[in-house]
Amino acid sequence: MSLTLAIVGRPNVGKSTLFNRLVGKKLALVDDQPGVTRDLREGEAKLGDLRFTVIDTAGLEDATDDSLEGRMRRLTERAVDMADICLFMVDARTGITPTDMIFAEILRKRSAHVILAANKGEGAAADAGVLEAYSLGLGEPIRISAEHGEGMHDLYLQLMPIADEFDKHAEDSAPEVEVDVDLEEDEDGDEIPPSQRITAKKPLQVAVVGRPNAGKSTLINKIIGEDRLLTGPEAGITRDAISLQVDWGGTPMRIFDTAGMRKKAKVQDKVEKLSVADGLRAVKFAEVVVVLLDAAIPFEQQDLRIADLAEREGRAVIVAVNKWDVEDSKQEKLRDLKEAFGRLLPQLRGAPLITVSAKTGRGLDRLHDAILRAYDVWNRRISTAQLNRWLIGMLEQHPPPAPQGKRIKLRYMTQAKTRPPGFVVMCSHPDKMPDSYSRYLVNGLREDFDMPGTPIRLTMRGQGDKNPYKGRKKSTPSRLRKHLKGRSAD
Repeated sequence: MSLTLAIVGRPNVGKSTLFNRLVGKKLALVDDQPGVTRDLREGEAKLGDLRFTVIDTAGLEDATDDSLEGRMRRLTERAVDMADICLFMVDARTGITPTDMIFAEILRKRSAHVILAANKGEGAAADAGVLEAYSLGLGEPIRISAEHGEGMHDLYLQLMPIADEFDKHAEDSAPEVEVDVDLEEDEDGDEIPPSQRITAKKPLQVAVVGRPNAGKSTLINKIIGEDRLLTGPEAGITRDAISLQVDWGGTPMRIFDTAGMRKKAKVQDKVEKLSVADGLRAVKFAEVVVVLLDAAIPFEQQDLRIADLAEREGRAVIVAVNKWDVEDSKQEKLRDLKEAFGRLLPQLRGAPLITVSAKTGRGLDRLHDAILRAYDVWNRRISTAQLNRWLIGMLEQHPPPAPQGKRIKLRYMTQAKTRPPGFVVMCSHPDKMPDSYSRYLVNGLREDFDMPGTPIRLTMRGQGDKNPYKGRKKSTPSRLRKHLKGRSAD
């Protein structure tokens, strides 16, 4: 059980900067303009010998309606209710505003432990704001600078007694769990699929990507069973790549919600550029990528680019078509989708195409099963003996070409890596092997070893000439020279 600290305050007081300092990484997007953070972002924080969970929240604004700001405020208030401690940040240089007074009153009522921090407190310019913070009635403010790391020791001294109290309570209420467990191996001696070896310590990493307003946050909210991510009719609500740990159908997963990716030419705003870069990083760290499409406008140019990016990064790819509940002619639409998928994304031939409704939850079981199967295929390993028997059959069926009259000999084949599966073929003249023949082998691997959709890397490698004297300067051996010299003397 971990202590949870929520950082709350008005927009642009430095909450995300402090969050990044506590987790030791630049996880949250930071910019001078207010309102960059919109969702709740969690991270594992470290301060001295204290270890706790820290939550970065959206800026508190005086809005209670169904506007974007109002929904952001409700999400932040939810974080206040979830957290054990609230760190209320004010801007020491701006001073205390009427909005700060309103939210100080809310925190007094909703949170048992509130720590007041006056950020941007470096220099004499912040003195007046620090003194003014006493008027909030939340005790003595800690003078900190999230950007420069000042005041972290004072924050530690405030957190330590609360953390000790929390640990003592957790120890007293902990149940007896000392039980002897006998570990059993698979009775049949069969290899356990990779998806069954996923643990809570090492969960399956899944990234959900797509264009703006495809329904990514709504889908993840439905998976985890609560409104944890900010959603709405506006396009481009999500900015940070938010990761959430969840046990979905008995499988521990870390799911990344990413910002919608538009065409590069349309991305002008600095924050949107940072958001897209954050989403691309999530794709690189993921193991399975779910490309979410809108059923009304599937397979637009940007969808194809996103799917191609995931394939080039070597991730297992699943294509999910959202908003299927509002589709009228489902059978006809599904047939057209499959035809377009095979034609527009041949590099992902055989990848699963799943229809879902993030709003109603239909199709989520199929999506879960598709993710596990794609993960197993991504980790597939084939023995060298099997590969070489298969290669002989492929060569008999369709021999390699002979460019410039030189027959290319494929000698043997082995699997060099998994995640994604990578194969090496030792051959003569690898530089002359046409791409069409490599595709023939890759498609054969997909079909014969049941590896649909996953990226397959095939490398042609030359063995070199085995003649040790090739390239050496021709010379007469010394013994032969002596023998010839003796004969000429006779």
